[in-house]
Amino acid sequence: MANNSKTSRLALLNSRYFRGGLLTAAVLASALAVVYAKYESRKLFVELQSLQKTRDDMAIEWGQLQLEQSTWATHGRIEGTARTTLGMISPPPEAVVIVKP
Repeated sequence: MANNSKTSRLALLNSRYFRGGLLTAAVLASALAVVYAKYESRKLFVELQSLQKTRDDMAIEWGQLQLEQSTWATHGRIEGTARTTLGMISPPPEAVVIVKP
């Protein structure tokens, strides 16, 4: 009976150590997962900031290109280019014919 009592105590002790070890391992694994998640979060946040800056730079460039396009397409600019480059002139009033439908 004394031997049986020692065996049950030893089993209880081993069981406690096993559960304690298992709990410690779970806590350590959880801590490592938290550290890794925080690292990934920071890395993704830095990438997000970089992409937002690229987006903002592209939006600025797009606005500048639209302004440039509207400048190149103004009536005065087209008329000036037609006069200087192509040698075009406005017809005199007597050469203008109005066609009625």
